[in-house]
Amino acid sequence: MLYYIFQYLDKTFDVPGAGVFQYITFRSALAFILSLLIATIYGKKIINFLRKQQVGETVRELGLEGQTQKAGTPTMGGVIIILATLIPVFLLAKLNNIYIVLLIMTTLWMGTIGFIDDYIKIFKKDKQGLKGIFKIIGQVGLGLIVGTVLYLSPDVTVRKDTITSRVKIENNIKPSDLEEKSTATTIPFMKNNEFDYAEVLSFMGDGYEKYAWLIFIPMVILVITAVSNGANLTDGIDGLAAGTSAISVLTLGIFTFVSGNIIFSDYLNIMYIPNSGEMTIYIAAFVGALVGFLWYNAYPASVFMGDTGSLTIGGIIAVIAISIRKELMIPVLCGIFLAENLSVMIQVSYFKYTKKKYGEGRRIFLMSPLHHHYQKKGYHESRIVTRFWIVGILLAIFSLVSLKLR
Repeated sequence: MLYYIFQYLDKTFDVPGAGVFQYITFRSALAFILSLLIATIYGKKIINFLRKQQVGETVRELGLEGQTQKAGTPTMGGVIIILATLIPVFLLAKLNNIYIVLLIMTTLWMGTIGFIDDYIKIFKKDKQGLKGIFKIIGQVGLGLIVGTVLYLSPDVTVRKDTITSRVKIENNIKPSDLEEKSTATTIPFMKNNEFDYAEVLSFMGDGYEKYAWLIFIPMVILVITAVSNGANLTDGIDGLAAGTSAISVLTLGIFTFVSGNIIFSDYLNIMYIPNSGEMTIYIAAFVGALVGFLWYNAYPASVFMGDTGSLTIGGIIAVIAISIRKELMIPVLCGIFLAENLSVMIQVSYFKYTKKKYGEGRRIFLMSPLHHHYQKKGYHESRIVTRFWIVGILLAIFSLVSLKLR
């Protein structure tokens, strides 16, 4: 909204300073500050409202230290993250940008699923919340929409050859002539680090490229489902999901900025994705919202994000990564989410296997997800969270190194 107002003022009345809103860096900085202020200032009012409405966490007895003290802590705090993200985006971003539209839709879609889940848990007194099958249907539905839009929309293109401006002028090459529809993605740490999903179908012979959607869309569904569930599982102790997510999203913000900038993408020899740079404003607002929420969610937490927040966070991270063709980087960048997911899968599989073989189920971890294993070992949750953050920072640095290390 403000972007369009100042653009009009700059073009029509030549108002001094109005032109600064055309710069992504300026709007990103403003989005971060605004979202941080909204989350910290109005976050407290939202928490008080949730407490007044008795929207408190119901804690299951799992034998974990400090667990009983958390009972009654306001949940559904993901609303803070959603509002603190969307308000700056509506004010500062180009709302006709296809990537911004997809991210807003993802936020509202996953936020609604999470809200329904939390509502059932709290007001219907059903600890299981929304049935798992409905969550999966919601995630798959979002994946279908996002995958179809990215595959079919003429506004979603890539430019592998960035060619300098001088050469383009001399040869009368328009920027649009270099843009193409593609299902190519990035494979980290590989010399020729681009891979086209369509190549999987090369055995079909000539014209196989038009069936690339058979691989691309299921991949989008898989990534969105896996990352949103990973974020959901990570949200188990104070500050863990918000902190690790902020680290991952900030890293994706760097990838987004360079991928959407023709100069930096040319210098780093990475895929240039026209119009994707606008997502930097969304990411800046999202990071500010996560940091502001962490102010109240750090140990001892005054509020929990609930599935309203965790499912939304995972969905947003997945869509950003897919949009900038960095989804294959997620196992590294979001290694914490992956470890939490795997710990549950391994624990459940091993328990079922040993129960069938020996008559009683056995466990590899003291408890899953992984952070609960360390709680059972006697580590204080603030120590666990801090160490997980450190691991997240190392993974983020390792991911950034992939820009040049091949």
